[in-house]
Amino acid sequence: MAPDPTTAQVTMTLAALAATGATPRPSGETLQQQTERIITGINAQLNDPGLATQGGWRLVWLALSEANANMAYIAQSTNGSNEFAVVARGTDADVTDILEDLDVGTVVPFPESGSPKPIAVSKGAMDAFKQVVNARSIASPSPNVTLTQALTAALNSAPSAPQPTVYLTGHSLGGCIATMLAPYLQAQTWPKQPKFAVITYAAPTAGVQSFVDYFNSVPWVIDERHNNAYDLVPHAWADLDTTAGWYPSPGPQATEEVQLLIGAISKRTKGNVYVQPGTLCPMNTSYTSLAKNLVNKTTQDFLGQVAFQHANSTYLDLVGAPAVPSAPVVTDVTPTFGEPGATVTIKGSGFSKDSMVDFGHFACPTHNIDSDSRITAKVPDGTGVVHVRVTNTLGTSPAVATGQFAYGGPAPVVVSAVSPTSGKAGTLVTISGSGFADGATVHFKDKASDSVTFVSTGQITATAPGQLDDHQTVNLTVTVGHATSPTSPADEFTYTGR
Repeated sequence: MAPDPTTAQVTMTLAALAATGATPRPSGETLQQQTERIITGINAQLNDPGLATQGGWRLVWLALSEANANMAYIAQSTNGSNEFAVVARGTDADVTDILEDLDVGTVVPFPESGSPKPIAVSKGAMDAFKQVVNARSIASPSPNVTLTQALTAALNSAPSAPQPTVYLTGHSLGGCIATMLAPYLQAQTWPKQPKFAVITYAAPTAGVQSFVDYFNSVPWVIDERHNNAYDLVPHAWADLDTTAGWYPSPGPQATEEVQLLIGAISKRTKGNVYVQPGTLCPMNTSYTSLAKNLVNKTTQDFLGQVAFQHANSTYLDLVGAPAVPSAPVVTDVTPTFGEPGATVTIKGSGFSKDSMVDFGHFACPTHNIDSDSRITAKVPDGTGVVHVRVTNTLGTSPAVATGQFAYGGPAPVVVSAVSPTSGKAGTLVTISGSGFADGATVHFKDKASDSVTFVSTGQITATAPGQLDDHQTVNLTVTVGHATSPTSPADEFTYTGR
């Protein structure tokens, strides 16, 4: 028999489930359709005995705010422990977008906290909090009610013993919102007075010292702030500048571009001094959990490592919880160009019988799910170069360069790998990808290779040209006609000296 999961494993799993279906379908769907898709996905995962939640929770309420800006849900234990979880959703957006979108240049009062003294939080956190508490569910199991109304009804129908416990949890911005929901809910009057516990993951700060002083004075039964020591987001906004000196060996080290970016973002506080509430529980302090393929001193590797350190999957691993089921992933589209009506094969993972396919913003109504890793589709009407993406109840596949389709051609030019990944000037490098053609040019950063050999549409060889700095990592790009491959960590080549 598997050991009982820890509270951290359960709450982090519940926090991770909030990311289910967070991205609207690329071809468009109503708020009702997306809400129902999210509910279906979360229900399926709550029923999964293989997760840390062990199939012992049920969904009570869920609501998306307008324009899909925020989401929260309530789950109730079914094992007799009389526990409830109020879970706020973070975001799947780019980490720098998370920080740039949160308005921290202005602080505003937070009277909803129940504090007898005035306390202040950032305007961005306050806006997110209001969206969550004002959102009304538009689908079962509890339609047309707010969070507090749904929690009141759930507590009212719960047994009196043991005393109910309400966990406030969330990852990323969801954790930030949870630290505001906690005092707000704790200050309410409930039919059966519950105990309140606050457990957050990767949360940026919500408020200034006055908020923290009040938060820390509330008698929470649990008060834990779980942060990956090398996650940039929890350093916002108390000490974001410290992250410009990351990462320790083996890297990546922040480039000048990254340092300027972090410096510019940290100035968004406009002098407001933010403080983290609660009891810190640090993880990964020795930097043993890292994306080993993202360690070069490049902006892309640094931001890629930041995203890895912040990810739900990394936090689940750090607390020792099983991974939650992944949304679909598209790895390959064949052929990569053609006309509407053509047949293409989409390869990847996580495909299910309810999967839907989009070519850019155009829905693909004619497709067949051959297996969990292959879909055959008939190309819908469309124009230009688009990303082919797959959506099901767990989520939408991310847009990837190898999943592009070009209407009318030519094929998108993509570099998927280089070998070797390091060497001196003059090293012969094999470049793998797609869309290559005879006459293609290859650049190592801004230096053109003077020896390029076309092997096939998926392979080219090129000799690495000399650089002014012969100890640096550069992006390798292929140009065919007017099309140049986008850069990514997959096309990096590191010079090792002369």
